[in-house]
Amino acid sequence: MTLSIDQAVCNSFKAQLLDGDHDFSAAGGNTFKLALYTTAATLNATTTVYTSTNEVVATGTYTAGGGILTGQTVSLDGSVGIVDFADLSFTGVTLSALGAVIYNTSFGSNAAVCVLDFGAVKTATSGTFTILFPAFTSSAAILRIA
Repeated sequence: MTLSIDQAVCNSFKAQLLDGDHDFSAAGGNTFKLALYTTAATLNATTTVYTSTNEVVATGTYTAGGGILTGQTVSLDGSVGIVDFADLSFTGVTLSALGAVIYNTSFGSNAAVCVLDFGAVKTATSGTFTILFPAFTSSAAILRIA
């Protein structure tokens, strides 16, 4: 089986960021969501928007479109701009996901920010599926601009 989810900051996001289309500020910023995808999904740097194609099926607290990311924080670590979110959990779910897309519901038609590759299929059975964001540092934050 060829897996086709590649971790990347979306190319379209890079240009949109320079145009001032995304606001990550905690107070009054845009709304960002995270959607989960199956092994049938093809997601990479060329992904431009959220799509329901090959998204995991709604179950428990996971609904189409995924979940709203909260606790967004922006900082500068050395010379690297970094973004963090609070961990996100879906409860009472039975699902398997290979990756995710973070997207901005406040801009365009749900503009894609980045693609997350979990490295392997992650599963929850009648339980909790949690996205644990990495350390908020210049070498690990989920979104880094050097």
